Amino acid sequence: MEQDYAPWRNRIHEIIFEADTKAGKAFDVTLLILIVLSVVLVMLESIEAYQTAYGHYFVILEWILTIFFTGEYILRLICVYKPTKYIFSFFGIVDLISILPNYAALFVGASPYLATIRALRLMRVFRIFKLAQFLNESNKIMAALKASRPKIIVFLTFIMMMVTVLGSFMYFIEGGQNSGFTSIPRSIYWAIVTLTTVGYGDIAPTSPLGQFVAALVMIMGYGVLAVPTGIVSAELAANPKNVKMVTTQACKACLKEGHDIDAKHCKYCGEEL
Repeated sequence: MEQDYAPWRNRIHEIIFEADTKAGKAFDVTLLILIVLSVVLVMLESIEAYQTAYGHYFVILEWILTIFFTGEYILRLICVYKPTKYIFSFFGIVDLISILPNYAALFVGASPYLATIRALRLMRVFRIFKLAQFLNESNKIMAALKASRPKIIVFLTFIMMMVTVLGSFMYFIEGGQNSGFTSIPRSIYWAIVTLTTVGYGDIAPTSPLGQFVAALVMIMGYGVLAVPTGIVSAELAANPKNVKMVTTQACKACLKEGHDIDAKHCKYCGEEL
């Protein structure tokens, strides 16, 4: 597409967007570690005792991570043909909103709005979505989920019908006994919580018949949980070789991934890989 695309930009793209080389793998591992560290830091900052004792160190670590992620963001813009493609992509937006709050805090200073801006740093948690890029086996799982989709949809439809019937029946049994079954939707909520074996306990039947029905629903719940797991597991076992092996190559023009190992051009836009 662009004959004068500088070799150094190609090299940066290869390192940042791909993981087929030692440099690319090293960058991805480093990025993975820093993403996890960033998420852990957000969690620790929310604990008042740690914030009081180590708040100064948290600020230093925040800025180290912010500078690294800012550099990564700028390099990603430099090494693609169309920076706007990356800017408005899902991960591009995630990367941007994960670094903006720290810089915004510099301009707000001691303003009472600072607390609100600091709260925006929680958006850094969304960087954890990028961890999916490091899971090579996720392709097999995604293929199995896609193959299982029709069966799972039928199964979920059946479950919705079941909880509607059970909730309506329980409302008929317990509706006038001040046990929390004040409406059919609330009774359906109880049926969902009970059938999935969550069991919050905020609503419970008090009559012998209601408790008998609840016991049956609880027992049914164990079978219900096994069905979707079995469907996906069967697809994983039946089609282990149906998943095409793909590289980590990302097109410099459209940023799409998932290309075949022997691909020379992007299958989405035709750009040379």
